[in-house]
Amino acid sequence: MRKLGFVAGVGVALLLAACRGGSPVGTARSSTTSSKHTGVLGHWSPLVSVAAVVDITDARSRDGRLTIAAAGRLSLFGPSGRLAPYARGRHGYFTHTNEPYIVRADGRALGGARCAFVKDTIYALEPSSKPAVIRVDTDGEARTIARLPAGSPKGIAFDDVGRFGYRLMVTEVAGRHTMVLAIDCNGRMTTITSGAPIVEGGIAVAPSSFGAFGGDLIAPDELTGIIWAIDPTGTATRVARSPLAHGPDTGVESEGFVPKGFTKGWTAYVADRKTPGSRHPGDNAVLRLTGADLVAAGVRAGDLVVVSEASADTIVVHCATSCSVRQIADGPQSAHIEGHLVVTNALS
Repeated sequence: MRKLGFVAGVGVALLLAACRGGSPVGTARSSTTSSKHTGVLGHWSPLVSVAAVVDITDARSRDGRLTIAAAGRLSLFGPSGRLAPYARGRHGYFTHTNEPYIVRADGRALGGARCAFVKDTIYALEPSSKPAVIRVDTDGEARTIARLPAGSPKGIAFDDVGRFGYRLMVTEVAGRHTMVLAIDCNGRMTTITSGAPIVEGGIAVAPSSFGAFGGDLIAPDELTGIIWAIDPTGTATRVARSPLAHGPDTGVESEGFVPKGFTKGWTAYVADRKTPGSRHPGDNAVLRLTGADLVAAGVRAGDLVVVSEASADTIVVHCATSCSVRQIADGPQSAHIEGHLVVTNALS
């Protein structure tokens, strides 16, 4: 394990941050402090080898298995430790694109739309020349449910708090800005903003307990290290700046909130994709970080855990009346992290 090697300022106030050409950027809703962890860090280690892995969902309700997106296909992974092909039939799922991030539906019905996001259905980005959102139902059949505007889809998440109407949230980069889109279970799409800051990776909606940012869409910017909150009006506010290295294929990339009920018996998982030519070429593996390491670092339910694309360096962001940021873990130097972070006890 490596010891913490950065020096971070303390008492850094949130400032008004301008988006180039900009969407509304909010004034500070809290203050942020950064500090270094004084002990030995937790360490991400390989769980299973998966070629071209890019993302992971939380556990399916029917069998407790995680869904893994890799090499343009889906697989299921459970306590047996074996990968099982999923959605490979005649009408199954396949894509040639390299960052088709995925999320799992929890079964919520939308009364106004007279439909539901059926439990355990997978929604996948299609970041091709014809960007879209693909739905993979529980029978493993895939179909396009929404065509996206021209641009590059970069993030997907469910609003399970309700400030965006419990809809599917998608971010799409076009030029120097990010579009934030909300999509209902019939595929009807609403533009929240077309001028948010550049963000990508494992976006997530914050739980109500996450201070002033509860219910906002939280998204990382690997280029600057800034973690943004985007509210239902489209206003973007800086939550925190990562004290880790930032830049292309380097900065904050994968994130996830720690669920209720979290204990040291749980485990965090991220995708580590092999990326030839990168300074951090990746390992084609799902990595894990133990709940014991998270608890020892003071991580609690409702916290945001964020992993850098390079080397799986990891921070925790805790927000109440103010926000704090600490580094809590590192990973293999070669790691190249993509997609969402998942914290679950499903494989325990």
